[in-house]
Amino acid sequence: MKSVRERMDIQSAYREVGTYRGAAEICGVTHKTVKRVVETMLANGPDQVVAHNYDAVADLVAERVERTRGRISAKRLLPVAIAAGYSGSARNFRRLVADEKTAFLAEHHRGRRPATWAPGEYLVFDWGEIGPLYVFCAVMAWSRWRFVAFANNLGAEQTMTFLAECFEQVGGVPKVALTDRMGCLKGGTVAGVVIPTPAYVRFASHYGFSPDFCEGADPESKGIVENLVGYVKSDLMIPEELAVTDLVRANLEARKWCVEVNDNLHSEIAAIPTERLDVERELLSPLPSLRPSIAKTVVRKVDRLSCVRFGSARYSVPNALIGHEVAVAVASGRLEIFDADVLVCSHLVVAPGEVSLSDDHYGGPRIAPRRAIRPKTVSEKSFLSLGEIAESFIRGAAASGMTALAGDLTELAAMRAAHGDAALVAALERAVAFRRFRAHDVRSILTAGKGVPQPAKRGEALIVALPFVPTRALSEYAIGASS
Repeated sequence: MKSVRERMDIQSAYREVGTYRGAAEICGVTHKTVKRVVETMLANGPDQVVAHNYDAVADLVAERVERTRGRISAKRLLPVAIAAGYSGSARNFRRLVADEKTAFLAEHHRGRRPATWAPGEYLVFDWGEIGPLYVFCAVMAWSRWRFVAFANNLGAEQTMTFLAECFEQVGGVPKVALTDRMGCLKGGTVAGVVIPTPAYVRFASHYGFSPDFCEGADPESKGIVENLVGYVKSDLMIPEELAVTDLVRANLEARKWCVEVNDNLHSEIAAIPTERLDVERELLSPLPSLRPSIAKTVVRKVDRLSCVRFGSARYSVPNALIGHEVAVAVASGRLEIFDADVLVCSHLVVAPGEVSLSDDHYGGPRIAPRRAIRPKTVSEKSFLSLGEIAESFIRGAAASGMTALAGDLTELAAMRAAHGDAALVAALERAVAFRRFRAHDVRSILTAGKGVPQPAKRGEALIVALPFVPTRALSEYAIGASS
């Protein structure tokens, strides 16, 4: 339904161009609407006011719209209008209410001024839900530097953990942290004033910032907070590129996205957030020297394997803590181990029955087990005096199931006396290389002497002594040359 002013504009446009479609293009309506308005004008006259079936309740609707500040709906107001004598359709009544609300809001529009921020003053943060995961978003209000992380819960411990991580990456603490009235940080509300939980107060006091909560139903403060998650959903969370069911991958992609956004030009401030953060960091409060443990901790005693058990799994700690009691906590998918409030190590959480070890906790990687050779008989001691090749020969013979090795050692000792140590060592090296561990095999090698082939490794130069062949000058091959 067109208002009186809109109908007058249509009539004026029609008088000027003389066609329905021309007037429709000028007024932004269809030619059918122009035809209906013009025909109504011709039938009733230009100065005659058209009567409507809702004229009797128009004043009632205007009064109720003004009383409710434009919030009442036509559905709630229709029974009152019917009781006052309205007999038209619900659709026609909805048009009346919509026109009255539009007129009221045009005269009572709530103007707002843009927010202005001071460097180092505000950090704004909020939670959002994307699929099975929750996303934590924070932004430094002046520099527009963003921090995003994913978690599988949005409790108070996880919130304060991400806040602490955000402060670490920022390199300081702002004066105020503004957020929505989230239940994990709100202890209660009195006269519209939010009372933070004692744990959040202790956390804020330790880091030296003032906790602040946005006003209820206030777009000036709440809109700033709510828009954080909306930007992440529209720009980061592309289903084809990121599977939000994988917490580790989601956090990896979030870190990449933050680097990309913080290093690009921000359209609102016409500057790069990372560069503005370098300026803002000079005005931030310093980080506390002691980082508190936020997550709930349990006490475990380090066993003789230099490990603690948590969730039916083992996690290694430094050897120096064997026999000590340490605090164990889980945060962001990692198990953190504290000794006297100092973080000593961190592991990825593993499944029950598995083990997470760090070589640094044991002084290096695990040394492979080695069984020492202990000669007892005279023949064994004499043979092993040849060195490492003798040990390799015995180990290889034992691995191949040589049950007659003890008797062959006596025969090998006799070969040593006949051929010398150098020849026997060379023969043993060849026997080990070709896995020939009988005494007669070694004797055959010694008998062959230097006549046995010496295979070279692939890629090595093959040096062969070639016979001398006399050469002549090229001129001697010329036609007509004297022979």
